[in-house]
Amino acid sequence: MPDLDGEDPPLAAVDGAASRAALGPVAIVGRGCVGHSVAGALTAAGIAVRGPLGRGASGAGAQIVLLAVPDAEIAAAAALIAPGPMVGHFSGATTLDPLAPHEALGIHPLTAVLGDTRFDGVSAAVAGSSPRALAAAEELARTMGMLPFRIDDRDRAAYHAAASIASNFLVTLESFAEELAAGAGVDRAALAPLVRATVQNWERHGSAALTGPVARGDEHTVALQRAAVAERMPARTPLFDVLVDATRELVAGDRTVTP
Repeated sequence: MPDLDGEDPPLAAVDGAASRAALGPVAIVGRGCVGHSVAGALTAAGIAVRGPLGRGASGAGAQIVLLAVPDAEIAAAAALIAPGPMVGHFSGATTLDPLAPHEALGIHPLTAVLGDTRFDGVSAAVAGSSPRALAAAEELARTMGMLPFRIDDRDRAAYHAAASIASNFLVTLESFAEELAAGAGVDRAALAPLVRATVQNWERHGSAALTGPVARGDEHTVALQRAAVAERMPARTPLFDVLVDATRELVAGDRTVTP
């Protein structure tokens, strides 16, 4: 992240309605789920919004242009924006470099965006290429109901990997459980309360929420489970083995996990 000790003034010197008004107009480029959700959240907060606009829009007349486009298209979309407005993106893994030479900002809502998503209470990683841009990113995030925190460019890949593990890979894992359970005549709805309780327990207690045969050292049950996976979903056996090994390491390395 660039040095933020420069002399640029913050985006607005006052809070509330005046601060929000100073953000607009905001042009949003990209008509996917993120673009529509951000446009709705900003409009509801009283920000003048243009769009979502189709890809290739110049964002002319806006004070801030937000690019809600795939990561690989950020640089090309930014190149079409005429000098003047600040330009931002919503990528978690991408640095601000593809937005150069614009004054740049980044906002990454730490949530899964599907359809018309609300952002109230959602954490958001923010960054800015100047003090003014960073202030704008934080104010935009707060305006949409988010809780902003700063992330350095050098930490972005690790941060985004953590987000993917916590969200995307969780869906992959639950789909594995769903398919295995379906073969035993149990549907997803039966597993859902268990998943919710586990996430809530992890939120409160961290790794101390771990239960089950590996945590209590019941190797006989683990062996029975592995045999069932090998018989019914052999392609997933390596994944099961990796998860068991990782869980054993967690138990061995964390004394808060009680068998």
